[in-house]
Amino acid sequence: MASKKLNDRVFQTFIHIILLMLALAALLPFILLFTSSFTDEGTLLVDGYSFFPKKWSLGAYTYVFRTNGENVFRAYAVTLFITVIGTSLSLLIAPMLGYAISRRDYRRRGVVSFLIFFTMLFNGGLVASYMMWSQLFQIKNTIFALIFPNLLFNGFSIMLMRSYFSINIHPAMIEAAKIDGAGEFRIYFSIVVPLSLPIMATIGLMVGIGYWNDWTNGLYYLTDPKLFSLQNLLNRILTNAKFLASISNEANVQVDLPTIGVRMAMAVIGVIPVMVLYPFFQRFFIKGITLGGVKE
Repeated sequence: MASKKLNDRVFQTFIHIILLMLALAALLPFILLFTSSFTDEGTLLVDGYSFFPKKWSLGAYTYVFRTNGENVFRAYAVTLFITVIGTSLSLLIAPMLGYAISRRDYRRRGVVSFLIFFTMLFNGGLVASYMMWSQLFQIKNTIFALIFPNLLFNGFSIMLMRSYFSINIHPAMIEAAKIDGAGEFRIYFSIVVPLSLPIMATIGLMVGIGYWNDWTNGLYYLTDPKLFSLQNLLNRILTNAKFLASISNEANVQVDLPTIGVRMAMAVIGVIPVMVLYPFFQRFFIKGITLGGVKE
């Protein structure tokens, strides 16, 4: 018995060491990113990236907020808005459609599933998409350009939902609810949704991060700077910094522009909110996993 307990402790210690190493492997790049954003530009050019730079500097953040301070806060508000609205709409539409095609008594589930799966493999291309959204739906230079393209091209989430419902929502539960007089909407909101918190939390996190990091829709459909998301604004700031640096080099004019530091600072500005909010979403995973269903 003592030997078994000793072996268990050794095994647990070994597992903890492995997990600690994996955690450090995931955390160290963010620490390096953070320290690099506060490193002097000249030090970065000479010594490269370091956890302990020789010279610290706020030059990158000073450049970003001095030249685009008001725009950064506006872009934060736009990004937060499209992330909340886009994620909420995705969690409203995708589960409903995924649940419908998971029901074995739905006669057209095969056709609808094929059409959704087909969009995951083939699309009309960038030109056709641009013409459809800008000319047919008229979303160019509107806030909807940052929401709808990602929202309606989300076949992967729907298929993931369908698989989860097929495995975890037993037909016996649906039949029992119908016998008790529940309608389809009552069944969905009272039974299906509470039992689907794990997959909804997972999909919500994936979609939310996708909206937060999206910059292609702003690049394609927006020319009004007031509608730029955080990623579009930071990309423009970096482009401008590189352009000014190249012009100064061609003109042989010494201009202190922290181009490398700006790149690191923009990455920190974009990733910090996600890192801060992520731990608060873990409880939804834990709470949802504890919910059960019919077991056979």
